[in-house]
Amino acid sequence: MTLQALLAEVEPDWFRDGGEPLPADLLRRARGSRLGRRLLARGLITDGLVDALLAPRPGHDPATLAMRWPKARIARLTRDLGVLAHAPAIRGEVRREPVRRLKRALGNSYLLALDPSVWDARLPAAAVRELATGMEQALAGGQGDDDTPVLDLFACQGRQELRAWAAHRDPALGEWVALLHPREPATPTYLPERPVLLLCTHHETRAARA
Repeated sequence: MTLQALLAEVEPDWFRDGGEPLPADLLRRARGSRLGRRLLARGLITDGLVDALLAPRPGHDPATLAMRWPKARIARLTRDLGVLAHAPAIRGEVRREPVRRLKRALGNSYLLALDPSVWDARLPAAAVRELATGMEQALAGGQGDDDTPVLDLFACQGRQELRAWAAHRDPALGEWVALLHPREPATPTYLPERPVLLLCTHHETRAARA
């Protein structure tokens, strides 16, 4: 993956001038020229949005990480992380209709939330209530069989979990995850290090075997 391809994946909202998003036409032209791409990358670094991903240093190639973690793979990983983070709420939900909705929306990932060998799902009661409330609101937000709100909830939480873990274990990955999506405020995270590492390894290994 070239710098051009990498920058093409970055959400436009991350490219700003004086705090304002770059006009779409200016961004398009910048992405299409070598000098423009250098300025875009420098702007991300100068604004403090990336350091580990794009800052030049020996032995580091941001394209390698981007190829290991394309957006589709990140989406699968973060959804699973979000599901796992909601495990206390999912395990506590016994009503027939919400359980049916969750099973339909999540498929095999529903079993991930029930597996104590991945995470024991022990959290303070207040945190469990917060997760359960958010999940119930997302389930209520879908019209008919529309699972989009609950899937969006899990994906958003998963991105938060992955970025919090990556901040200490793989900062470049955390920055890449952020840039692939619109800006999001930081919200509480719940997963310990081990289950995040376990899922990261699982998704990367499964992709290598495909």
